Amino acid sequence: MADVEVFLDAAPGETRGMVFRGGRACALIIHRDDDRPEHRLGARVVGRVARLAPGLHGAFIDLGCGEPFGFLPLGKADRPPEGAKLELLVTAEPRERKGPVLRRLGEAGGEPRLLEAGPDVAAILNMLAPGVPVSTGAEAIHAALEAEEEALSGGVIEPGVGLDLAVQRTRALIAVDIDYAPAAGRDSRKGREAVNREGLRQTARLLALKGWGGLVAIDLVGVGLHPETTLSMARQAFADHAGAAIGPLSRFGLLQMSLPWGRTPADERLAAPGALEIGALRRLRLALLTDRAAPRLTLHCSSTSAAILSPWVAQLGPRAHIRPDAAPGVFEIKEG
Repeated sequence: MADVEVFLDAAPGETRGMVFRGGRACALIIHRDDDRPEHRLGARVVGRVARLAPGLHGAFIDLGCGEPFGFLPLGKADRPPEGAKLELLVTAEPRERKGPVLRRLGEAGGEPRLLEAGPDVAAILNMLAPGVPVSTGAEAIHAALEAEEEALSGGVIEPGVGLDLAVQRTRALIAVDIDYAPAAGRDSRKGREAVNREGLRQTARLLALKGWGGLVAIDLVGVGLHPETTLSMARQAFADHAGAAIGPLSRFGLLQMSLPWGRTPADERLAAPGALEIGALRRLRLALLTDRAAPRLTLHCSSTSAAILSPWVAQLGPRAHIRPDAAPGVFEIKEG
């Protein structure tokens, strides 16, 4: 795993973990201090069946931390009564104002509560890249900013193979367009195969980084593609996506697959309330680490943002200060 790098940026308000392979971000884990532990992936909880939802083939579960309730998929013969207490495992975190998805472990008693917290960021990094040294400090902050930028991007361009990849998430599915911009003199047939292979690999990386799941439709380069060769490339590209189901290849070059949801999507995390303030705090921390000569660095922001940031800035040491004298949405770091 010589090409694998792991970074951990633990800070007031938020902790981020990043995994890079071959110099490109492939995993971004974000945990906020105000997250509900009952909603975290891998958490083991006791929940109460609040109401059955036959039309959705499941039940809504009260986890003791308020709405949104969790959702438990149910089989045809599985109908626990309302009020029943169950031991459950969180298999997917909240997204799109929906609660977490749960898996039933057995019967339980007592009030809804957390039994065992899900793995923290450090533990997740160790599962993703066991034994790889973890970098912290300014390196980790730079990695966090780079991973964030790519997680919010709409695609990838790789001029070396002529790849122009676009990825877009809609309410119904994830649409992926693999486009080919061949260089002069390049063998067109071999070029199409190479760009499809790299496009599938980059799609798998980008979807993992974004934390997206659901139905995926991939428009490959060319028509009349060899089905087995193409499906083999897809299986290789998505080998690290546990639970990925790869569907058929159409004669028009459209490949369909389904990916399970897991963590809350990165774009939802990065647009959540307080995200701008946490971003400003990260930049202040980076300035403190890289500008050792400045005796005092002040973050200028609005009074509303200062109310959120002040307790966190106080934890950064005597060189860090905050001043509520800027317009809403404006964050500036100045010496003195």
